[in-house]
Amino acid sequence: MKKLHKLVIRNFIGPLLASFLISMFVLLMQFLWRYVEDLVGKGLSASVILEILLYASSSLVPMALPLAVLLASIMVFGNLAEHNELMAMKSAGISLVRMMQPLIVVAILISFFAFFFSNYILPYSNLKMRSLLYDVQNKPPEIIIPQGVFYNDLPGYSIKIEKKDKETKMLYGLMIYNHTQNKGNTSITVAEKGEMYYVNEHQYMILDLYNGAMYEDEVDKNAVNSKSYPLRRHTFEKQKLVFDLTGFGLKRSDESLFKNHYQMMGIKDLSFAIDTLTIRISEQKENFKQNIAKTNYFRRLTTSSLDTNNNLQFDKSLSIDSLFDAFSLQTKNDIISTATTFARNTQSYLQSEERSLNSHTIWKIKHGIEWHRKFTLSFACIILFFIGAPLGAIIRKGGIGMPVVVSVILFVMYYVIGMLGTKAAEQSKVTLWFGMWISTLVFTPIGIYLTLRALKDRVILNIDTHIAFLLFPFRFISKMLRVQRIRKIKHK
Repeated sequence: MKKLHKLVIRNFIGPLLASFLISMFVLLMQFLWRYVEDLVGKGLSASVILEILLYASSSLVPMALPLAVLLASIMVFGNLAEHNELMAMKSAGISLVRMMQPLIVVAILISFFAFFFSNYILPYSNLKMRSLLYDVQNKPPEIIIPQGVFYNDLPGYSIKIEKKDKETKMLYGLMIYNHTQNKGNTSITVAEKGEMYYVNEHQYMILDLYNGAMYEDEVDKNAVNSKSYPLRRHTFEKQKLVFDLTGFGLKRSDESLFKNHYQMMGIKDLSFAIDTLTIRISEQKENFKQNIAKTNYFRRLTTSSLDTNNNLQFDKSLSIDSLFDAFSLQTKNDIISTATTFARNTQSYLQSEERSLNSHTIWKIKHGIEWHRKFTLSFACIILFFIGAPLGAIIRKGGIGMPVVVSVILFVMYYVIGMLGTKAAEQSKVTLWFGMWISTLVFTPIGIYLTLRALKDRVILNIDTHIAFLLFPFRFISKMLRVQRIRKIKHK
């Protein structure tokens, strides 16, 4: 490998890793902001939170890689151009394409890695993350007993605390009703103060009570229709209450329940699912045609519904109206009632089949979108590199200032155009391949245009030329007014 290639690759690897980590951090913060309500207040252990962040980070890799490639390519060639290293290489007869050759290979390798990641690792991480998020979302919130009101979310108990000390974590004025026997308020525990903590990874909650008493009603079995209510009181200086929180723990569901989702599939499984849905839709359409023809379009009245006393002879020369007028009034009412019932049943059947067919079609489109996305996100690494490298050579600014602004704007445009195309494809407004590849179709000519401009050492926009073009009408008008003024002076 030549020294020039080593220099360019060495200058590219550092910004690539830095921009990739920054992109991952920003996208991960967006993920946390989206699911913060599901994670906070659930009493999750550090291992569960780290597991969620790990799977979430892996699911964001295909989106962070194109942005990292774009930002790194702008920074590298911007730095080379800003320090006149690019000009020195060109003066030595080294073209921009030759300088880009090693990075083109790197971009292609990154693209292959992105595809491999999207096809094999991403479905697994999505499966783990979605199942874990589902379990976390369905987990009951952590027990937080407010002060001044009764807390009834703990099964079998009703707890009230008068005051909390945030510094010492001490609880004051405790009142606990035990309803585990389903006999009403027959067991009450009061305490002057107490402490609450968890053991065995939040499986049990412990309440250490101090200076209190327990009151429990007793039933006198010997007394019949007695109006006395015996009571047993037990005072204590310290007592420990243990609450089982088995129902409040994180229950891990079976991951096989989520395997049929399109985000948990690779190219092979997606292709098989698309073919299956295509066959199912075709069979449904064929069955619909047969059912609508047999049971709706060619239904007949039974002979008992006809007026047999009219002795009508049906032939082709008779019209529908003349045939209908030949029946008696009762028969006409029966025919209209039956036809109305047939029409309503047909309408209901049509609406039901339409909803079912639309559901299968949308599900097929979503599988197709995921199939195309595994290629578009990978191909984006190459497209955005051919935009970032010549753009960095043109703007001639390195560092993290201008390159970050330009790369974020371009990536947002690429992402927004892709999202619009995806939504249009989901709604069947455009074809599937066009909706998924519209960002590539838009940005490929931009990359070619920027590369050609960079090869010719031309700027993208000449500000002076555009300002002169905008001011041309005003200058033309002022010149015409000056000519008319001169003519008036000469005429006088």
